[in-house]
Amino acid sequence: MSAQELAQLRGVLAQGGVDFTAEPTVERVNFDGLLASFPQDESLVTTRRSVGGVSGLWADGEGPGVLLYLHGGGYTLGSAGGYGQLAASLARAAGVALFSADYRLAPEHPHPAALEDALAAYRGVLDSGVRASDVVVAGDSAGGGLTIALLVAIRDAGLDAPAAAVVLSPWVDLSLSGPTVASKAAADPSLDEKGLSNAARHYLAGADPETPTASPLFADLTGLPPLLIEVGEAEILLSDATRLAAAAGEAGVDVRLHVWPGMVHDWAVFAFMLGEGRELIAEVGGFVRTRVSQEVQAR
Repeated sequence: MSAQELAQLRGVLAQGGVDFTAEPTVERVNFDGLLASFPQDESLVTTRRSVGGVSGLWADGEGPGVLLYLHGGGYTLGSAGGYGQLAASLARAAGVALFSADYRLAPEHPHPAALEDALAAYRGVLDSGVRASDVVVAGDSAGGGLTIALLVAIRDAGLDAPAAAVVLSPWVDLSLSGPTVASKAAADPSLDEKGLSNAARHYLAGADPETPTASPLFADLTGLPPLLIEVGEAEILLSDATRLAAAAGEAGVDVRLHVWPGMVHDWAVFAFMLGEGRELIAEVGGFVRTRVSQEVQAR
């Protein structure tokens, strides 16, 4: 990221960045409005659909696969629509269909509501006739943490595992014990510890912040499918991603960690202005294509 691009990004965030300390029902409108104000690719067409009883956005794909996407927003903000450009761009790059789930949000629906909805959506995709080996689960930020929690829930429920998973800037430790929460605070204009703490409080609703279904960094990761982790070197959740990669590797998971120099939290959302965001989308697309095609060829 050039100094000019970083200054431009900081300007965008200063004008209307996410505020996790605000009342969630009010901030949801502001946050979705911010995302909607970004340049939109009109060729990315989605339609509203219910899968497994969970409402969300669907887009057809050119191949046999489905990307189940779980949006970010600290479990209190965000929507399939707000993150529609990112999710649809990833699915198009991968050549697969998309279902981006509008899971329930806290504080109205605290933990484990989001995980229940994610699991219901996954079951719904399978019930529609799609093979688990044709599904890739992905998510950003809180949606990245939810992706890991979903993989564990899928395993524990005895369901067939998806072909792979992708997490972008994942938030997997709601106890905020990672060292970069403090050490990267000045470098990352996207998030701060106070806001994350507030979001965690809403979602946990009194539960232990190290509860594995809420903070999957503390879960048993044995038996999870291949995992791609994308994270920025300048973001406060860098240590969430690096610790997740280490824990997954120790559990025998086929894991790949890509740390992007200079990138801040969830920079892929700003792909319209950051070349690295477009590069990430292409990289994820290639990973998903490879994993789904490997499963097809193995039949």
